[in-house]
Amino acid sequence: MENIIIDYKEKPDLKDPILIEGLPGVGNVGKLAAEHIIETLEAVEFASIYSKFFPPQVLIDDEGVARLVSNKLYYSIAKENEKNDMIFLVGDYQGLTPEGQYELSSVILDMLEEFGGKRVITLGGWGIGNVVKEPRILGAATNAKMVEEMKGHGVIFSKDEPGNGIVGASGLLLGLGELKGMEGVCLMGETSGFFIDPNSAMFIVKILAKILGRDINVDGLAKKSEEMDAVTAKLKEMDEMPEPNKEDLRYIG
Repeated sequence: MENIIIDYKEKPDLKDPILIEGLPGVGNVGKLAAEHIIETLEAVEFASIYSKFFPPQVLIDDEGVARLVSNKLYYSIAKENEKNDMIFLVGDYQGLTPEGQYELSSVILDMLEEFGGKRVITLGGWGIGNVVKEPRILGAATNAKMVEEMKGHGVIFSKDEPGNGIVGASGLLLGLGELKGMEGVCLMGETSGFFIDPNSAMFIVKILAKILGRDINVDGLAKKSEEMDAVTAKLKEMDEMPEPNKEDLRYIG
């Protein structure tokens, strides 16, 4: 097996597509946000990514059927009043090693370049160690012009947050993309870092909808957020809220 395989179901004809990455990370914020948009826009799956850099395992569904772990690529075609098509990257895992992270990100960017894309938006969570009802969306972009553009949509840029770096695909896709002449931004929703956080994902989707010029309903995420609130309230009553791991909360993805 090769290090990385992209197995295409089809190769769609796309117009200046924007890549939106939502792989697993802190609170699964980026993953929840991207998967919600995929479902809402009825994006079409067009490829699977398999790699030696993913964990050596299969996943088993409710019917006992096993499948190799993978990442998936979806596309959404812009309507007449919309500018860009979109490619979504979601999946089971990120690369396990630094080498794997670099190779996977490079292959993804080569794919985007093949389809004529020049812009990358990565999504993730920024762990702060406590639950917040109205999380800020922090940003990091590849150039000053994009910083100003994102500020206009409500993204917050701070020299103190998110600190010195962005770990994983959310950061590498920006850095390696810039070397290819692409521009990009990482959107990071504040999250406790304790649980899967649909509330933070919902706030990311609201801002991303403005950036993309799309009407994206967030009712599904709002319902999941209410369900998670009920769980956390119950844990507080039982005094079983987990203690934050400061090292873990430094990871963004």
